[in-house]
Formats: sequence, structure tokens, C-alpha cells
Amino acid sequence: MVKSLTSLIFRWRIVLHDIMVIPIAWLGAYWLRYNLEIIPEIFLQGALFALPVVIAVQAVTNIFFGVHRGEWRFVSLPDLNLIFKAVLFGTAAIAFALFLVAERLAYVPRTVIVLYVLILTALMCGSRLFYRLIKERHFSAQSGRKVVILGAGAAGEQLLRDLNRNHIDRYNIVAFLDDDPSKIGRQIHRVPIVASPDVLQDLINRWEIDLVLIAVPSANDKQMQRLVTICERTGKEFKTLPGAHELLTGKAQLGDMREVRIDDLLGRDPVKLDWHRIKHSLCDKTVLVTGAGGSIGSELCRQLASVCSSHIVLFDQSEYNLYRIQEEMAERFPNIKVTPVLGDVCDAAAANHVFETFKPAAVFHAAAYKHVPLLEGQVREAIKNNALGTRIIADLAHKTGVERFVLISTDKAVNPSSLMGACKRVAEIYCQQLASRSDTKFITVRFGNVLGSAGSVVPKFQQQIKQGGPITVTHPEMTRYFMTITEAAQLILEASAMGEDGRIYVLDMGKPVLISQLAEQLIRLSGREPGKDIEIIYTGLRAGEKLHEELFHDDENLTDTGVDKIQLADTRTVSAELVNSVFLDIEKRLDNYDKSLSDCIKELVPEYVVPSYVTPGNETSQSTEADPK
Repeated sequence: MVKSLTSLIFRWRIVLHDIMVIPIAWLGAYWLRYNLEIIPEIFLQGALFALPVVIAVQAVTNIFFGVHRGEWRFVSLPDLNLIFKAVLFGTAAIAFALFLVAERLAYVPRTVIVLYVLILTALMCGSRLFYRLIKERHFSAQSGRKVVILGAGAAGEQLLRDLNRNHIDRYNIVAFLDDDPSKIGRQIHRVPIVASPDVLQDLINRWEIDLVLIAVPSANDKQMQRLVTICERTGKEFKTLPGAHELLTGKAQLGDMREVRIDDLLGRDPVKLDWHRIKHSLCDKTVLVTGAGGSIGSELCRQLASVCSSHIVLFDQSEYNLYRIQEEMAERFPNIKVTPVLGDVCDAAAANHVFETFKPAAVFHAAAYKHVPLLEGQVREAIKNNALGTRIIADLAHKTGVERFVLISTDKAVNPSSLMGACKRVAEIYCQQLASRSDTKFITVRFGNVLGSAGSVVPKFQQQIKQGGPITVTHPEMTRYFMTITEAAQLILEASAMGEDGRIYVLDMGKPVLISQLAEQLIRLSGREPGKDIEIIYTGLRAGEKLHEELFHDDENLTDTGVDKIQLADTRTVSAELVNSVFLDIEKRLDNYDKSLSDCIKELVPEYVVPSYVTPGNETSQSTEADPK
């Protein structure tokens, strides 16, 4: 209501113009009726007597029909048709009113009524068409690519200033489009805010727009999807400002324009973190990150550096990944001490050396094998790395008195159908039972897929699109949970700071995403049409894959933590004796390359169904889904 009133105030010029032309049309009708000669005195008095009624009735009718809401710069046939209807209905109302108050239309010639309709319609439509013509000539005369900016907020204003200051000859900013009706009719640095983004196609057709810039960094996934859909329908090039999470983490500046990415459409509102609590728990401390070169591990290192950890120890078995994150940290955070250590979490001696040498106060255990179908054919290595490796690092954290140990887990650990998920569930169980007898806080954080992580579905689809297709999707009904890497890392830090000992924290992943729709959206973002330019082929579920993932077990009732996007799952108790017995059995079978290793996992995770066979070739196939790390 307030916005509507505000918008009406900003349109007073249009309302005033339409009121001013009413007496011109009314008296002009009389003048034409008498052949452009002097109007007889008695009829002129009648015209002047009726004029207040004519103005009042026609003005109310115009407002009722909403002719003042139309944008003159984009006036089109529907706008002109609306004006004609308003004039026609207004004239009928005027005739009825004068019939009641002026002795049955005395001294109002019938031809005046007809001429009034024609003159008023011509004046109201003609002024609008003339204004549009002048504006179009003005914009056509300017040099540079014609640009429309979606979003007339602070980001849009800063983008306009940047383009005018640094690229004035390259870009001709024609107009802003914004959904806020109170902004429509205003100007930003003499560039008009003309309408909502829904009129983009019409505006492009009229002014031959070359480029659309989306300047709404605070947009959530639904808002961004709508804007991108509108832009895609036009067939024109469009770009966007960085999202809020990129701006907050310093990865991009407000003036940086880039192509729209899939995480812009699937990302959620920016995470609201208690940075004071996070800094209090981690500031000026030595932190060890295992799997530091991976997707989640590397992002955790960046986030840790931003909360002033005095020393970050990077532990990874990949030489290249370790080198890459070390170089990045040295460049971006020169004041933070960073130590790279090349090693394997399954190497107890190497891991012990790291703990004894650096004495970390906190450990973030992100190291894990993650590719689901691949690991179905690599039973020994999957169990060794994901289960036994976690036990080695967790035991060292307990032995050396680490303050907190954070295990990065996955939704695939819930009712696991894959060996990878079952191993991660075993890792959860081990940390929970160790927490009951340790001074170290053992915290588990569980979440789904991360956009853009190495080997995951989005990079694979993008590579297939680059090669011209087809895109391979396992099943048309398959869904997955997604979040951005930055959001996942920040929520892990929040959970570590607030976490209670031995508990599992489940990150709110929002609604699951249909993988087939994800593939279609990626095709459209590449400028092509699904099914026409790029085919989508359904290959069937592979070993270990589920149609739909779950974030918590039926016995793990979720409770609110009071922190946005973080929930607490009830712990399922497993006796320490059983856990220790199973791990001893695992060690023996690992040494003997025993093929029945999966049976050990099932003792701790009875809901895990051991596959009866592994499809040949799966051990070398690339997954279309992966654990977050």
C-alpha cells in the first residue's frame, strides 16, 4: 500500500499532464463543432459550466484504468488501447453526469461528445508517442553497446558509476529495471528506472539492447532463477555481479562482471555467522587441516586465515594440490603462517610426527576418498582411508590433547547404499565413542554435495557441454542436495565453535535439486537448448548410487540449535567394545587383503546392504556425484 502511494506520488507529472489536456479536448471539441470559429455565447457558457464535471469524471476514470502507470519511454499498442478505453468510458460517464445536472445535455451538442473522444485520445496518445520518439533518437545517437541494468539498488548505482567512469565509450546505459514499484519513475545519475524486469524483451525489441547486466548480489536462488530465465528468453548476452558470498569473502569486487554460474541459481541467502564466537575459538591458534588441498579442505584454509588463526598446517597426500593451496595462501594471506606437509592420514608415523611437531589446538579432518561408484570396486582402499585413516587422526587428537576435532561427513552416511557412505558412517561412530572418554571435543558435521567440487556432477556436465554433448544423467528422477563451497566451509566453522562433544551437526541444505533440471539449466547457461543442441542421455543407476539422499536417520531426530542453517541430530549409541573389536578385525583383514572387509563395516552399520557384486568397469568410471570434499 505504501509502495503504491509512493509510486503514485512520483507519477504526479503524468496525472497532471492528463488533467491539463482534458479542458483542451473539451473546448477544442466545441471549437471544431463550430468550424474553428467563435463559439456562440450560450454554448460557451454551457461548455464552461460542464468543464469541472468533465475534468473530475475523466481524471477519476483515467486513474481507475491506470493510464498513469504506463511508461512513456515504452508506450506500445496495449498502452494506447488502454487510453482509448479510459477516454471512452470517461466520456460515457461524463454524458450520464451532464444528463443529470444539465437539463438532459442542454447546450452540449452531440457531435461535441464524439469530437471530445477523438481529440482527448489523440492528445494523450500523441504526447506519449512523441516522447518515446525523442528518447529513442537520443539513445540511438549515443555510442557504445546498449546496456540495461537489472537492479536499481546500491550495486546497480555503483556499477553505473564504474561503467561511466572507466568505460564511457564502450557502454551506453539505456535504463534500469527493478521490481520495486516505488523506484519506477526515478532516475539514477540521469538514467531512468523504467519498469520491472518483466518488460525486458519488449525493451530489447524497441531499443536493440546488446547486453543485460544483473546487479542484484543479494538475490536468493529463486530471485536469481527468475532473472536468468527472463534474460535467457531474450537470446541476448547477459552477465551478473558477484554474489554476496563472493563479496563477503573478498573473492570479487562489486564492479566485477562475470558470466552467470550454476551456483548463482542454486546458492542460498548469505550465511549469518557468529564471527565473534568463531574467532574466539580459533584465533591465535595452530589449526591442522587434513585433505587441505581438496575442495572443502582448501576453502576451510581460506576461511581459517580470515579469522586470524596464527598457524595453519596443510596436510595432504597430493603434491600438486598441496603446492597449489600453499601458493594461494602465501599470496592472499601473507601475514598468516602456513606450513605444508606432504603425507597420508593412513601413515600413523607421519601423522604422529605432525601432531608432535606442531601441537595443533584444532583439527579439521576433511581427507577422504569420495567417488561413489569408483570406491565400490576399491573396498580395501576405501575402508583403509575413510575409516582407518579417521581413527588414526582422531586417536592422535585425543592423545595430544587437541581442543576440538571436526569430522567432515556426508549425507551418504545415512542409510548408506555405497561403500563410501558406509565408511563415513563408521568414521562418525568412532569419533562419537571416542568423545565419551576424551577431553577433546569430537564434532561431526554432515552435509550433501558441494557445487564445483573436484569430480562432482557440475564440472562433469560442463565438460560434456564443452565437448558438444551428450550429457549423461543416471536417472531422470535423481535428486541431490547442493550448497556452495563457501557456505559449507563457513557453516563448518560455526558448528566447530558452537559444537557439543560427540554430537552430529546437520547443515540445512535447502530443497533437493533434480539432476536432470540441473543439466538443462547448465545447457541453457551455455547458450544452447536442451534436446536441440545438447542431448541428455539417461544411463541408469550405478553401483552404490541412490535416487534420493537423506541428511539424517529415522532415529536421529533433528533439534534446533538456535543457529541459522545448523541442526543437531540425536546420537545413536554404539558400544566402545564393539567399535574397538571391529577396528581390530579391519586391521587384520587389511593386512591380508581379505575380500570380506565389507562384513566388518556391516557389524557397525547394520543398515548398510553389502553389494553382491561389482559391475565390471565401475572401478575406472568417473562419478557423476561425489562426497563434498
